[in-house]
Amino acid sequence: MTPVFFNYADVRLPYNKKRILKSFVFKLFILEKRQIQRVDYVFCSDEFLVKLNQIHLQHDTLTDIITFDLSESNNNVVGEVYISVERVKENAAIHKTSFASEIQRVVFHGALHLCGYKDKTIKQSAEMRAMEDKYLKMFHVEQ
Repeated sequence: MTPVFFNYADVRLPYNKKRILKSFVFKLFILEKRQIQRVDYVFCSDEFLVKLNQIHLQHDTLTDIITFDLSESNNNVVGEVYISVERVKENAAIHKTSFASEIQRVVFHGALHLCGYKDKTIKQSAEMRAMEDKYLKMFHVEQ
């Protein structure tokens, strides 16, 4: 059993390869040379994530993901990643990709944040997108 868990706040994740995805996320941390203690992904609605965004980040906006790094040291990753299933569905339609591909990208995005990648600047965003693409390609080859 991997230390990667999928939980549900107020919506279920309509995705049938959860076990494979969790195992790959664990592998991502190994490839990034990060020790993982526990990472909880929590799938939720827009409403749930907006409330988290308001309370913890003082933002009143829709978002697809919020990542909380709860690690006490760089050696042992502990985190919570909240993902709006509604946002992922809408983003998949906007970017003309499948829901499965977009959920994989967002799951990897959260893991990459916990590995230390940022996306606040244009340069950081480009690096994040390149890393997401790298892991998406690896994930599809391994399936």
